[in-house]
Amino acid sequence: MLTRFELTEGRMTSSVRPDSPILVYINPDETERRYLVDELKVDEHTLGSALDPDELSRLEFEPDHLAVIFKRPRNYSGKDQLVFKVASTGIFLFKSRLVIVTGEDVPLFDGKPFARVQTLNELALKLIYRSIFHYIEHLRIFNMITDELEKKINASMENRYLLNLFTLEKSLVYYLNAINANGVLIEKLRLNATKAGFSPEELEFLDDMLIENSQCYRQAEIHSNILASLMDARASIVGNNLNVLMKTLNIITIGIMLPTLVVSIFSMNVRIPLQSHPMAFEIIMTLAVVSAATTAIIWKRKRW
Repeated sequence: MLTRFELTEGRMTSSVRPDSPILVYINPDETERRYLVDELKVDEHTLGSALDPDELSRLEFEPDHLAVIFKRPRNYSGKDQLVFKVASTGIFLFKSRLVIVTGEDVPLFDGKPFARVQTLNELALKLIYRSIFHYIEHLRIFNMITDELEKKINASMENRYLLNLFTLEKSLVYYLNAINANGVLIEKLRLNATKAGFSPEELEFLDDMLIENSQCYRQAEIHSNILASLMDARASIVGNNLNVLMKTLNIITIGIMLPTLVVSIFSMNVRIPLQSHPMAFEIIMTLAVVSAATTAIIWKRKRW
């Protein structure tokens, strides 16, 4: 699907003109791919990389354009079951045209960074900049989910909560790889700023992007380390909860067993004391209650 935009007084606006300077291809079909490859001279392998979620971020200089592949978080849905994935997006920067290729329909130009954009170069950089904050927003969601799972683990012995934590930890590994790859890409853009045609202001913006990406990476690394270090502790909590439950069940079993023993002794089919006593039943029941009460008192003093 093709969507056209243009810059009007520093703002992004929709356009229907065939020569619109900004073209956004969402999961392009075969006809659109052939146009990109044959007419715009986009390398076919690079175009495929823009739609491959496993492709690493990279920078390539073509004869008439600059090709950038960067990683961004995918939109999360409930069916993903706490698996947060990353996707690739391609930016093909020409002298008077910017082509964006992505595999899913996502809001590319939302947020404060796009409130004012002066050039196509600046727009390309802000797309990468926006992905950094997209990662940070997802890391906040990670933190909230982790806190909720901690509460459930402390009160439950089910393995599924530990499995959910393991899934989050695996997702963080994907994020760390993607954020690190974006950091390498930003560094390459900064080193080749002159060759790419970036202005001094855009070069300064690249420096800010590099700092923000580094902070994002450290934050994701901290979340990953915390999850990894606490997985064993949370597994121990589940085991301890099971031990407490078994202890409680054993105490209840012993508490029931003693009065049952007393009643069973006086229920044997042989001659026993109190057999002819008119208060035999009351005495036996009293002995059973006394045995249970004595056991409870001993447990309390031993603090079992």
